[in-house]
Amino acid sequence: MAKTADRNLLTIGALFVIIVISILLYVPANVLTAWWMVPATIISLFGIWLWALAGMQRSNPEKYGRGAFSYFGWGLLLIAVGGAWFLAYVNAVYSLAVILLVLGGLAIAAALRRK
Repeated sequence: MAKTADRNLLTIGALFVIIVISILLYVPANVLTAWWMVPATIISLFGIWLWALAGMQRSNPEKYGRGAFSYFGWGLLLIAVGGAWFLAYVNAVYSLAVILLVLGGLAIAAALRRK
């Protein structure tokens, strides 16, 4: 139980850091050129954080907790959604292609995992 509470607190702290990084990339650094890129950056960076959580879960699994594959899958899906949000500015077809590619890859990985 303590491990879950520690990881939840760690995730909340990471989310605050991700929000600050995204705002700093938009306001003073002017790396993000439009306001709608800030939520896309938050979503993508949080997906990367879920990959880190997947690594933590894999090295020290909990008996009744979410598995590492689940964290990895959700992280990949969030990265794809954030990337598709960026690509929607270029071409909406590319966004759809990214989402479908990731969903197909996750379906294949889940099917091979259950074999």
